[in-house]
Amino acid sequence: MERRRFLGHSLATSALATGAGLLPALLKAQTAPAAITRDATRALLTSGVQSGDVLAHNAVVWARASRDARMWLEWSTTASFANSTRLRGPDLLESTDGTGRIELQGLPAGQDIFYRVTLEDFGSANVHSPAVQGHLRTPLAGGSQASRPFRLVWSGDTAGQGFGINEAFGGMRIYEQMRRTNPDVFLHSGDTIYADGPIPAEVKLRDGSVWKNLVTPEVSKVAETLDEFRGRYRYNLMDANVRALGSEVAQIWQWDDHEVTNNYSDSKDLTSNKAYTEKNIQLLAARGQRAFMEYAPMRRLGAQEHQRIYRVLPQGPLADIFVLDMRSYRGPNSHNLQTTESAGTDFLGRPQLAWLIDGLKQSRATWKLIAADMPIGLFVPDGKDAEGHPVWEAVANGEHGTPKGRELEMARLLKGIKDAGIKNVVWLTADVHYTAAHHYSPERAQFQDFDPFWEFVSGPLNAGGFGPNEADKTFGLDVVYSKAAPHQNSAPSEGYQFFGQLDIDPRSQALTVVLKDLNGQSLHTQTLLPQRA
Repeated sequence: MERRRFLGHSLATSALATGAGLLPALLKAQTAPAAITRDATRALLTSGVQSGDVLAHNAVVWARASRDARMWLEWSTTASFANSTRLRGPDLLESTDGTGRIELQGLPAGQDIFYRVTLEDFGSANVHSPAVQGHLRTPLAGGSQASRPFRLVWSGDTAGQGFGINEAFGGMRIYEQMRRTNPDVFLHSGDTIYADGPIPAEVKLRDGSVWKNLVTPEVSKVAETLDEFRGRYRYNLMDANVRALGSEVAQIWQWDDHEVTNNYSDSKDLTSNKAYTEKNIQLLAARGQRAFMEYAPMRRLGAQEHQRIYRVLPQGPLADIFVLDMRSYRGPNSHNLQTTESAGTDFLGRPQLAWLIDGLKQSRATWKLIAADMPIGLFVPDGKDAEGHPVWEAVANGEHGTPKGRELEMARLLKGIKDAGIKNVVWLTADVHYTAAHHYSPERAQFQDFDPFWEFVSGPLNAGGFGPNEADKTFGLDVVYSKAAPHQNSAPSEGYQFFGQLDIDPRSQALTVVLKDLNGQSLHTQTLLPQRA
């Protein structure tokens, strides 16, 4: 189900007709190392540009300088930059690894915005980087009449299991497939990096062939120092496909465990892990989150909550996107069989859970999209405890009975949604490295005080393929569709890389999810009709 739209007075319709993307001319700057001066040693804007957290009248634009510089931005509603607005951005300094962002305000709603960024070198008078150009699309204002379709693509898990940038393979090719769908927004559902996974120069594959990676010092070992965490993000932005998508499509980032280390929680013990010299999990988490916040093209939420990741992003009358943080407020990973709620059973945590229910109640959008970094009903194990009991990483606890452990919090959330009469809630997630369509229904469940809903899973983006995971029956999960690699840790070159595409029709307000593979081929389609409250 491909769609074509006229997006700006200066766009060539031939580019849309060929599926070449919105900005073929503008993106030439993104298909090689971006922001290039004649003297390579003078390059300033080496990581491209990104936009994110776009609202009807606001958007964040991100850039990174290779040395101390000032950011300047110009934006217009046409690709020719007629009647443009020029803004002075932040100073990009070593203290933030050269990263910075500017929030554009007063943008026209429901409009394509073209922007270009230049950097002014503090060290050399009158030296500016060449302009790097980008594009974003603002949603319609809330409460307005739905007059155009909405498209979102999502996935997660980038550069995991030692699979980095393989130029012979075309780099992280799935990013290009997502860009070609011409989405309004890209949701990265977590594991934006693999801080705990060294990327070697070569990985020998099952068939005897060799996967060859670009390697930098920062990705050749587990990330422990702040610079090593930052280096993981710098590495991903070396990929032309990643830069092209980031420059053309507004993004929504959330995080999960690999931004710090595998399956981390307060109970994580690195004492016996010889890869780490730094054993303090709280310190590693602090460094990991600092790097994430520096590189994510996301809006700061104020001085008191400047590190908060959960947020709501209204996308006009058709959709509100509720971005969750299932990592920062969880209790320790455990056997997950507690019979009463406590700090030890927290997953979202009480403040975030209250915020979510309240936000869902207030939402006037047709569809409420919950962006979760982990699935609800799949078994996600985390080894065993000292007594030999299974330890669990996600919500499910390995039993199929009434809610226990973290399932108690989830049951309270699902009951709260039903009690408030909230309709048209859809969950989007990644994490498990395969793709699936899940339907939850009380008629199949041990806990039955909730309304049926759908959860869609897709990933990875450029990592090992795994799955499928066993399904828990507590909330009546039915696996309507799944596709996973035939063996664990399949290479990206084997093709088991997935993303999801979500479309909402403005007339019928029907929501259609298409699960797609590495080559953009449709695997499964599910169309949902809106329910009236």
